[in-house]
Amino acid sequence: MMVTHYPSSEPDDPQTGRQRVMSQLFSPISIGSLELKNRIVIAPMCQYSAENGEASDWHLIHLGHLAYSGAGLLIIEATAVEPEGRISPNDLGIWSDETEAALKKVLTTVRKFSSIPIALQLGHAGRKASTDVPWEGRGIVPPERGGWQTVAPSAIAFEADSPLPLALDLAGLQRIEDAFVVAARRAHRIGIDAIELHGAHGYLLHQFLSPLSNTRTDEYGGSLENRMRFPLRVFEAVRAAVPAKMPVGIRISGTDWVEGGWDIEQSVAFGRALRNRDCSFVHVSSGGLSPLQQLDVGPGYQVPLAETFRRETGLPTIAVGLITEAEQAEGIIADGRADLVALARGILYDPRWPWHAAAKLGGQVAAPKQYWRSQPRGLSDLFREP
Repeated sequence: MMVTHYPSSEPDDPQTGRQRVMSQLFSPISIGSLELKNRIVIAPMCQYSAENGEASDWHLIHLGHLAYSGAGLLIIEATAVEPEGRISPNDLGIWSDETEAALKKVLTTVRKFSSIPIALQLGHAGRKASTDVPWEGRGIVPPERGGWQTVAPSAIAFEADSPLPLALDLAGLQRIEDAFVVAARRAHRIGIDAIELHGAHGYLLHQFLSPLSNTRTDEYGGSLENRMRFPLRVFEAVRAAVPAKMPVGIRISGTDWVEGGWDIEQSVAFGRALRNRDCSFVHVSSGGLSPLQQLDVGPGYQVPLAETFRRETGLPTIAVGLITEAEQAEGIIADGRADLVALARGILYDPRWPWHAAAKLGGQVAAPKQYWRSQPRGLSDLFREP
């Protein structure tokens, strides 16, 4: 039987008269050797605003204002390890000296004014690459408009009318593994604090995991062990490529939401294999692999997946998906359903969500001194030094 732990109260702050509350959401946590001041994570969100894979002024503004949010960790959007791994021609990348330098420039400027830990999500879109940006409809971009031949575990298109991807041969697998390694080293070199591999939402690593997209007959397809082989191989290579103190985690889809596809039981098996390979955390999302997915979206609809995964694997787990209210997030952490909660669209809509949550729950957040005078009356202890 699960016991609910609600925030406990302490005596009023003698200076402000504010009732101090021991919020679990605003308690510190360590991911490997990386110390986070609270359990709020800004999930990676594609901006489709890069130029030839290079971070632009948009990224400086976007990441700069999120760095003031008061969250415990900021994860930069899916960043392609090779040009063909981009979701769209406008996606961010880190495959060359030029893309590395552009991201370093943004990171260096943000770090002048914020100490928020920053992770980078490394990914490869596989058969879901070469698409238009969302506001153009997400159709396939043909070669004459800058598109390219996509790759996948098997020559199975994402949608019936999509071009067939090229099934990766062994040389292609090695090329992509090497690209992940080089990208990880570049990320470490520019000062990224942690790496998250993108193994969710129907992108390449997820495509290998799911029997719906992986029908290979070699050692990388068929059984669960074989379907996990390439994602685990990439994880091991990235883990070995950066210092042991740098956290390396992964985002997964806990289920495809399709009968006969990837599911939470297989996710748990994958998680146990990751735990044996020094995985620092797992970010549990869902879906994205098949247009046939059937899911009932509602507040916290993916949290049960994170809860099961955490309980069965013991790995530090991030829950995500329509977590919008401070009390909701507090309950997820206090009840032990996840170790951290991630916000995506919600924090785009309200970039100061952690400030408002701290005001409700009695927490404190880092904020630049230039903004301290914005604290509501009676909450003069809401902010602390960045």
